[in-house]
Amino acid sequence: MVCLCGSQKEYKNCCKAYVEGSAKPQKAEMLMRSRYVAYAMGNAAYLVDTTVKENRYEDDAALIKEFSVNIDWLKLDVVKSREEGDVAMVEFKAYYMDDNHVILHHEKSDFVCENGVWFYDKGELFDTKIGRNEKCACGSGKKYKQCHAKV
Repeated sequence: MVCLCGSQKEYKNCCKAYVEGSAKPQKAEMLMRSRYVAYAMGNAAYLVDTTVKENRYEDDAALIKEFSVNIDWLKLDVVKSREEGDVAMVEFKAYYMDDNHVILHHEKSDFVCENGVWFYDKGELFDTKIGRNEKCACGSGKKYKQCHAKV
C-alpha cells in the first residue's frame, strides 16, 4: 500500500513506524505527514500524543476519531516546510470528502522539538478555496469545476 502522506513510498517504509509508535519522526514535516495519515486512519491517540502537552486534551480523542472516520481523506500537499533548530513550520493543504463535497483544509502548523521529539504546537487556518481549474482531489482526473464543484 502506498503511504497516504503523499510521499509515494510504501506505507511500511514511510509513516507506519511513526503511527504505530515504534519510531519517532526526525523532522517536523514527517510528523505532520504522519499526523495526516493518523487522521485518515482514525488513530486519534497518535494525534493527541504528538501534540505539545499544554495543548493536549485526552477528551479530544473521541471527537477526533469520530470526525476522521466519517470522512474520506483524499490527498495531502505540502506547500512549504521550514525547520530552524527546535522550531518548525509546515504549511499544507489536506483534501477530504464530506457529504459528497471536496473540502480543503489549508493550514500553517507550528512544531516544537522537546528532548529530541517533535510535537505539533498550533496551527493557523487559511480560508483558501479550491481553484475551479485545479484537478479534482477525488482522483477523477477532471477539473474541479467539472467534477465536485458541480455537486
